Amino acid sequence: MNYLPRLLEKKLLRMAELFPVVVLGGARQAGKSTLLSRLFASQATTVVFDPVVDVSGARQDPELFLRLNPPPLILDEIQYAPELIPTLKRAVDERRDLNGQYYLTGSQQLNLMQRVEESLAGRVYVTDLWPMSRGELAGAGGLGLLSALYVDDPPRDAVTLLSRLREVGPFSQPRGNVLERMFIGGYPGLLAFSVDEVQHWHVSYIRTYIERDVRVLKAVSEPHDFSRFLRVMAALTAQEINFSQLGREVGITPKTARSWLDVLRASYQLVLLDAYSGNAIKRVTGKPKAHMVDTGLLCHLLSISSPTALSGQPGLGAVFETYVVAEIQKQMGALNASPKAWHWRASSGAEVDLLLERDGVFVPIEMKLSARPSKRDLSGINAFEKTYPNLQIGPRIVVHGGAELYLIDERSAAIPIEWV
Repeated sequence: MNYLPRLLEKKLLRMAELFPVVVLGGARQAGKSTLLSRLFASQATTVVFDPVVDVSGARQDPELFLRLNPPPLILDEIQYAPELIPTLKRAVDERRDLNGQYYLTGSQQLNLMQRVEESLAGRVYVTDLWPMSRGELAGAGGLGLLSALYVDDPPRDAVTLLSRLREVGPFSQPRGNVLERMFIGGYPGLLAFSVDEVQHWHVSYIRTYIERDVRVLKAVSEPHDFSRFLRVMAALTAQEINFSQLGREVGITPKTARSWLDVLRASYQLVLLDAYSGNAIKRVTGKPKAHMVDTGLLCHLLSISSPTALSGQPGLGAVFETYVVAEIQKQMGALNASPKAWHWRASSGAEVDLLLERDGVFVPIEMKLSARPSKRDLSGINAFEKTYPNLQIGPRIVVHGGAELYLIDERSAAIPIEWV
């Protein structure tokens, strides 16, 4: 299988010149090991840790392990050797003027990654790798919409944004139409699978995830209940989360529901968009909106058997919204300064699917699978502006499933998913 470039390549190479330690997090099978091997294996030795076997005695005698394995060193799945963290700090401090010493990967975000950042503060760069974006799958390897929004001076209006997009044009397209790409998902291991075969990969992935990773992350006494919880979260993608209701759906307490949701986030299976409010306190207390990270896995959890079956699903709009949010999330890490991401929902029911905020400028984004969205699809964005008349609003965007790039009104751009 030919290697396809990843968005993070350039940034990782630069960070290795600036920091002694680079940490790459991400879900299992997202391509972390392949990416680090591609960039650094020519000069670095690779050690892959295991949850059962103490590889090279790293857990029992971390100091001896590091003496026998001098840098540069790739330490794959570092969460299985947490005893190394304090020893790594001492080793880095002995060569403080040397960058690019250690490259770490991890597929769990809980206490371990916090320990890495706290122990190696000022010495470590941490970023995340997500399943492959649409551009990466096409072999383009570049940013899409976020490049037009944030790489140069941000466009202040929709006309300028459309002009920038037209200058570069859409990426080359990966295989299949948007329904097929949503159904397959973005995990690199699926590149060799046909549309009819992807369900076999997802069955194996979920079994490994629940039986191995979840048990390592947290003591889940009832794996069957967690499997049901995972499927309930798939059904709730692109919806606000009510923990009491979520617990009742599965037959667990709200506290357990929060704990298991943390497991999904910590293992890069779910992202939560906090609710935006002009009141900073309300930003924290508002209901978050959940999105599964990969729509291929999402479709499998929803028992959707084919792209054709997906096209007839009543929840197709939610899957499309999650797909767009995930595409934008994948591009954020490659930027030098990423925007904050929010969602907004008023008590009246008016909502904006995604809000990007950087330097005090808000870019509201709606997702509509229709081929040609109209002014009616701007109602949520209009309500947001009316609620916060003093905010600085940049281009207003509707991402849609059609093929045409055009102005809906003088301030709002309709952008096909192929241009995101």
